[in-house]
Amino acid sequence: MWKKKNENDPNVLKLIKKRSLGTLRRKIGRFLLVVGSLVLQIMLFVTITDMLSENEPLFAIFMFLFIMIMFFYLFRCDMDASSKLTWLVLMFMFPVQVSIMLWITQKHIGHRKIEKSLNTLIHDSKDKIVQNEDVIKDPDIVSTGTDDLCRYLNNSGCFPIYNNTEVTYFPMGEDKFSAMLEELKKAEKFIFMEYFIIDEGYMWGSILKILADKAAAGVDVRVMYDGMCELSTLTADYPRRMEKLGIKCKVFSRIYPIASTHYNFRDHRKILVIDGKTAFNGGVNLADEYINKRVRFGHWKDTAVMLKGEAVDSFTLMFLQMWNLKEKEAHFDEFLHLSQPVKSNGYVMPYCDNPLDGYKVGENVYMDILNRAKSYVYIMTPYLILDNELESALKFAAQRGIDVRLILPGIPDKKGAYALAKSHYKYLIRSGIKLYEYTPGFVHAKVFVSDDIKAVVGTINLDYRSLYHHFECATYMYKTDCIKDIKEDYISTLEKCMEVTEETIKKDKHAYKVRGTLMKLIAPLM
Repeated sequence: MWKKKNENDPNVLKLIKKRSLGTLRRKIGRFLLVVGSLVLQIMLFVTITDMLSENEPLFAIFMFLFIMIMFFYLFRCDMDASSKLTWLVLMFMFPVQVSIMLWITQKHIGHRKIEKSLNTLIHDSKDKIVQNEDVIKDPDIVSTGTDDLCRYLNNSGCFPIYNNTEVTYFPMGEDKFSAMLEELKKAEKFIFMEYFIIDEGYMWGSILKILADKAAAGVDVRVMYDGMCELSTLTADYPRRMEKLGIKCKVFSRIYPIASTHYNFRDHRKILVIDGKTAFNGGVNLADEYINKRVRFGHWKDTAVMLKGEAVDSFTLMFLQMWNLKEKEAHFDEFLHLSQPVKSNGYVMPYCDNPLDGYKVGENVYMDILNRAKSYVYIMTPYLILDNELESALKFAAQRGIDVRLILPGIPDKKGAYALAKSHYKYLIRSGIKLYEYTPGFVHAKVFVSDDIKAVVGTINLDYRSLYHHFECATYMYKTDCIKDIKEDYISTLEKCMEVTEETIKKDKHAYKVRGTLMKLIAPLM
């Protein structure tokens, strides 16, 4: 009953009647239930603590001592300075409630169980892929410090550096989508998909049709998406609908009407693995705006890469670690080491960032590129909400003569984030960094390219959510053939941008300036 084909295209499947009034009411009803319940719980918490503070002298004394302890804790913990400032401001405004919230978040109440399970699973599976010592000891890699970066990444997970892997760069979401369809049709053993956003439409419907056909043919098809989709794009019973097609489906961190710090950690990764031989990674989610079939914020600029060869194993392992999180028995070996070496120039190192392990992998890889650059670092990012460390690394690179350029959206998807980004502009420009806004629309790409020899394409934005709170992944490339394509795409994109200068900043709306200044106080929460 759910296999509804698109009236205009027999190769597009839909599981939800988008225009159904009943479906819309259920979605709005669930959204209001969850959000309303969370708001009521927060209000109840605030009311109870206020009442106790005012009417119970012993509680008031206890809370005063507790607030002082948390105040001094902030100065001793290893939290970045911007986050400390945010907590201090909030503690000044709401001392009791914010002190309790700080204690809850630092004690990992709400996500301690998943933190322990995931870190144990990652630790136990670290030996599933072994680093080829001949590769990491290659003098070319050692001379640029890439071997040090690999060792750092392997301390946090299992991220070998590979040769024998071919990488194809896609400068637009449409290019990735076309390649995805062709590669999915070739699947014989398994298809693993892990995406932050899935939304029914032409893109997902075309993919879903192939997945359903492959599942019917006996291919092991697994799909995992973030729980926020249930409040925005999909119904709560969507996994059941998928399973009726023979597709295994899981939702990461479903949103329930119960307050929890666990909701802060979202699965922002975009991974597709086919038969252990081909993998896709990048910024492109599975919704029509990512391929410009639907216009939301002007022209949507996004990027992705396709890997073929030994490095695909790393993305297979990343997916299975998340998939097996709540399984009684984890299965890895049957899905690994299935690829054949593909002769290609350069080296590839897929990696992911786990916000629950204490490593700031995403930020440190970016800072490593900035600190080792000799000529230039070109960056594309949709958001620019920087902590002190990353802002200092960007400025330092420019001040020592590196050509640092950033392409940012000309049309924002979130006005608050856009205002915050603009609050950095003046100080970055004064340090010698060149900023550009993509005038046709929205840049969703997450790209670093440096010195014609290094590049990163993945899911990691330059904001607090990506760098501190999200599960992320990316592909690090060293001297691969596609790096010239990445640079050419960057130069081509620059031609469609407007350079930001101190003169153009003066012409910005005062509303953005005021909003950006105020929101900087709570930037780490965004």
